[in-house]
Amino acid sequence: MFKKVTIDLGGRPLTIETGRLAKQANGTALVTYGETVVLVTATAAKDPKAEIDFLPLTVEYQERFYAVGRIPGSFFRREIGRPSDKETLSARFIDRPLRPLFVKGYQHETQVIATVLSADQQNDPDVLAMIGASCALIVSDIPFNAPVAGVKVGYVDGKYVLNPSPEEWENSRLNLIVAGTRNAVVMVEGGADSLSEAEVLEGIFFGHQALQPILDMQEEMRAAVGRAKMAVAPPVVNEALKAKVAELAREGMQAVITMADKQERSNLYHQLQKDVIAAL
Repeated sequence: MFKKVTIDLGGRPLTIETGRLAKQANGTALVTYGETVVLVTATAAKDPKAEIDFLPLTVEYQERFYAVGRIPGSFFRREIGRPSDKETLSARFIDRPLRPLFVKGYQHETQVIATVLSADQQNDPDVLAMIGASCALIVSDIPFNAPVAGVKVGYVDGKYVLNPSPEEWENSRLNLIVAGTRNAVVMVEGGADSLSEAEVLEGIFFGHQALQPILDMQEEMRAAVGRAKMAVAPPVVNEALKAKVAELAREGMQAVITMADKQERSNLYHQLQKDVIAAL
């Protein structure tokens, strides 16, 4: 079933549609912002992998020369080789906000593939890929709990700017990617130039507020064309053991999460693991 939703986001139209392309996938989303277009597909195996205890999720982000009107000059006219650093990093920040929101116990091999079909050099396709990935999962039968959206936030001339243009990025003192659900920020990535902690925090809140209409779009898509989610057996949890581990680790974890040095934090965490296992 075809569904298309459009809103105004930062002075430009953002459109999400599904049901027209990649109909054999479990879920699809075609996201258009300005003249940048990204197709995202979500597919899952029919049967779970019973021998594993983690979510077998693969996220790929692909940029193609044809997206900017270029064709490879090789004899075969094909783009081959390893993903670029940009593609690898983009795939990772799409994966990070999605992975915790799958239903616990879901162990079906799942692939989310984002392909940039058109890039207008004004609107970044990577954040659109994150939005499309969430929407493709939401309308599919894959058990994904909540929609996620992402935006970019800049700080130009004392004002926060939503999804800045390349010209605005050159003068921005803040470069943030904010991903969130309805009630929580699930990922922040970026950097700042001589901004206070309060100003950066306000930028995060600005981004989280700005992405709410994108969540509304996805909820509208789910209500109109969403498929029934596949059943997942909840994992068996030993509540007594869980409570005992929490009791033994609580004080040590407070020290771990407040340790600023990364290497020291890692050493402290591994030592805490050993101590808890020994105590059990």
